[in-house]
Amino acid sequence: MAKSFELEGVVKQIDDVQTFASGFSKREFVVEVEDGKFPQMIKFECLKDKTSLTDGFKAGDPIKVHFDIRGNEYNGRFYVNLNAWRLERPGGAEGSAEPNPAFEPSDGDAPPSHLSEPPGGYGQEDDDIPF
Repeated sequence: MAKSFELEGVVKQIDDVQTFASGFSKREFVVEVEDGKFPQMIKFECLKDKTSLTDGFKAGDPIKVHFDIRGNEYNGRFYVNLNAWRLERPGGAEGSAEPNPAFEPSDGDAPPSHLSEPPGGYGQEDDDIPF
């Protein structure tokens, strides 16, 4: 299923890094997204070495989050996590984003290779999506 998503909004909150006895660490942050009358507060998490991705951001900053959706079951309850793997400051022009070099992913951060563009590129003639 390894599909990658992205979302733009404004940083609402960035929590401290949490480190657990096992050595695992994570940092949660919240992005506010306009959605008509009621803005949505979307919580993301950065895991392990990705906890530093939020270091250049503060509450009120515009942000573009690249993330994966992960889900699991524990004791009959189901959990969903939005795992951020790349953060950017949105560019000024619509449809483009200017990545901040300090937040570029390493090779291990990119989505799986089967999600990459095919060698010949995607055929524009088959694309009926308006954006």
